[in-house]
Amino acid sequence: MTSRVAAPADPARLGGQHPLAAGIRGLYAVTPDGLGDARLLECCTRALHGGVRVLQYRCKQGNPLDRVRQAQALRALTRQHQALLIINDDPLLAMLVQADGVHLGTQDARISAVRMQYPGLLIGASCYNQLALAEQAVSSGAHYLAFGAMAASLTKPEAVSAPTSLLGEARRLGRPVVAIGGITRALAPALIQAGAHALAVITALFDAEDVEAAARSFTALFPAVPGTPLFNSPDSRD
Repeated sequence: MTSRVAAPADPARLGGQHPLAAGIRGLYAVTPDGLGDARLLECCTRALHGGVRVLQYRCKQGNPLDRVRQAQALRALTRQHQALLIINDDPLLAMLVQADGVHLGTQDARISAVRMQYPGLLIGASCYNQLALAEQAVSSGAHYLAFGAMAASLTKPEAVSAPTSLLGEARRLGRPVVAIGGITRALAPALIQAGAHALAVITALFDAEDVEAAARSFTALFPAVPGTPLFNSPDSRD
């Protein structure tokens, strides 16, 4: 029987938040590059069936038309499963497909600009291995904070390494904390115990022989929390 890990503070109770920030918890799936439409939808459907709460569309290689088409399909899919859809590094695409949010690198001037130009979007910020970057991101308007890599990453081999202790330290900033980079099922319990509200996973999920089973294995680590509607509606934006 899988043991659940004690949960860090419920992000729904964290102050100064976007109304959808409480959804940043559990398994946060990040799509890999290079998947065709059919394979992308198949894998994401299985991941959502396995309990994924947040899906980030990350596509660095596709042309703009492909990206719009795939993002629209994922928007429809995440709505069916009442999961959040986050777009990587493209707020315009996020607004075009009515995604819930956008994930940005930590450039506080850009975070501020996106917050002003697209006030309805949930904004996540990559803070790498620096608490100071997280503090800047919060001051600039970020709604959740991501730290990593937590281990060697096949997606970003050049990524800096972040200590697990940073996850607990960042909780004082009053934003949901996401661990990312090289996360495996074996590493996951320690990251949750250290303070992560969510685990962002690419390879250990989408390269698994059974994507749904892999998702369920991660999801089983998180305590069950009474659900709230997570997808965007015209009334859910601040």
